[in-house]
Amino acid sequence: MTRKSSAGSRAPSQRQLRVGELVRGALMEVLQRGYLRDPDLVDVIITVSEVRMTPDLRMAIAYFMPLGGGDEDAIEAALNRASPAIRGELNKRVNLRFSPKLRFSIDRTFDEANRIGSLLQDTARDGEES
Repeated sequence: MTRKSSAGSRAPSQRQLRVGELVRGALMEVLQRGYLRDPDLVDVIITVSEVRMTPDLRMAIAYFMPLGGGDEDAIEAALNRASPAIRGELNKRVNLRFSPKLRFSIDRTFDEANRIGSLLQDTARDGEES
């Protein structure tokens, strides 16, 4: 008997999580070794915080942050332009049946966490003043 997930369930499967971590590690290696020749990526240190795989494992969305600032939108565009070359390097490092197509997106979770933290601090200060 096969297990069916409910239609409302959007949590990634264990396989998606495992493959996402495998791809994330390989992406970090490719980005650190400097295989990319795009001028927008020269001397830019990038960290990949998460890779989310589609259920069929054919598409990977890599969430990244450039360390030390920089034009995030230009870096995102450069990474998406370079995704076929990155995919080729990824093929050499990860043994999967299908090489996933890559899409890069800026990780906004740190900004959101800072915003929530400042809201909580403001609320705590307001509570002390009352």
